[in-house]
Amino acid sequence: MPVPADKQPVALKRLAASTLAGLVLATASLPASAQTASAGPARPAIMSNRWQEDWSVLADPQVPRQAGDSLKYISLSDTDPQSYLSLGATIRERFEYNASPSFGTTARGADGWLIDRKQVHVDFRPNEHWQWFTQLEDARTVDKALPGPADHDRLDVEQAFIAYVADLGPGELKLRLGRQEMSFDLQRFVSARDGPNVRQAFDALWGNYTIGPWRLIGFWSHPVQYRDEHTFDDYSNRRFQYGGLRVERQLKNAGELSAFYSRWLLDDASYLDAKGRERRNIYDVRYAGKVGKVDWDLESMLQNGSVGSDSVHAWAIGARGGYSIDGPWTPRLGLQADAASGDRHPHDGELNTFNPLFPNGYYFNLGGYTGYTNLIHVKPSVTVKPRAGLTIMAAVGFLWRMTTADAVYVQPNIPVARTAGEPGRYTGAYGQLRIDWLARADLTLALEAVHYRIGPALERAGGHDSNYLGVEFKYSW
Repeated sequence: MPVPADKQPVALKRLAASTLAGLVLATASLPASAQTASAGPARPAIMSNRWQEDWSVLADPQVPRQAGDSLKYISLSDTDPQSYLSLGATIRERFEYNASPSFGTTARGADGWLIDRKQVHVDFRPNEHWQWFTQLEDARTVDKALPGPADHDRLDVEQAFIAYVADLGPGELKLRLGRQEMSFDLQRFVSARDGPNVRQAFDALWGNYTIGPWRLIGFWSHPVQYRDEHTFDDYSNRRFQYGGLRVERQLKNAGELSAFYSRWLLDDASYLDAKGRERRNIYDVRYAGKVGKVDWDLESMLQNGSVGSDSVHAWAIGARGGYSIDGPWTPRLGLQADAASGDRHPHDGELNTFNPLFPNGYYFNLGGYTGYTNLIHVKPSVTVKPRAGLTIMAAVGFLWRMTTADAVYVQPNIPVARTAGEPGRYTGAYGQLRIDWLARADLTLALEAVHYRIGPALERAGGHDSNYLGVEFKYSW
């Protein structure tokens, strides 16, 4: 049974309290170094995917120096600043409280735990064309009663690839081979999965060619499967493959348009109404941009193919838009709307349940109460920035099922027991508060709170209202 909140280890409560205190300090005066840019050339920005950082800028003596820079840029040539070795690390600690996962239908009571993720990497660049990147990851969960597969993974190789970049004709060619992370756009459907504790990697061959406003991408991968029996035991194989072709076009003064075809192959798929070999063709179109004070991101996806002896016909759409207002705190009024198909008629030889692929845990909220399957979702929001580096977002989300023949789903696409085939399309509503503070270029703090009030279908399944609290500390070097 989950551990009651009042029995949680004192250390976890102290961590939550101390991080909360740090977030409160966000409203206090920031250090001068965080308020004003230093003179001289800029240092590289810390990226979510660390191999994208270029530390050769430290070859310029005018770039401001910080402790540890002698290991961030180790020159390998007296004449070529692009020949260097760089070391780095990322530490993320998050205290989470959930009452209760899956609305209490799988386990009762509140549970609080710590997720701990540590990453170290070596980035070797002998010249401007080649890169060897290796990253190790150790992800642990402390005091979580029912850890999932994305919660815990002892020391293993998260990324290890070789990359090549060179001019080819009028454009630029980039190739990568090996274990690597990848993501697209808002990461609705293909993401690095940074929200949970264990990030998603792919053993893949990747290539892209950029020419003017066009970028052409092709890749084929075996998604990494994570297990925690011992260290260095993650694996991939032919039983699970994913790849595709993508075209992107930067539109003059009007954002970006992309079209994407991909293929999903899984030998042992399991859905409520179909089991067996899954073969999906996936067609995706996205248009995003910003004009003046208005921004938008629209994406649609169609899926066809088969699971076992059943044919597949599924779809999803997602939209985010906003209007920014000049003035104090630069408020942004936002609206998000999403829909995804569910299975319409059980046992009819056709599966309509949408497969969200590799979704981003941040896209709806960190509580994990909403999966991108069989849903209609509408979420108005307000975002403000009281000062540089501090962002506060408040939102209310409303959810329905697309069809009552299929289940209510939680992240990523897990059906809630005893909901499929039950009446009541209305799933519930939630309130969300999120605070992000970039305290320094290498240090971020975040808080997210979610309250979900369930609808009749979940009540009949034995569920109840749920609450989530996450308090996060992240340091990158």
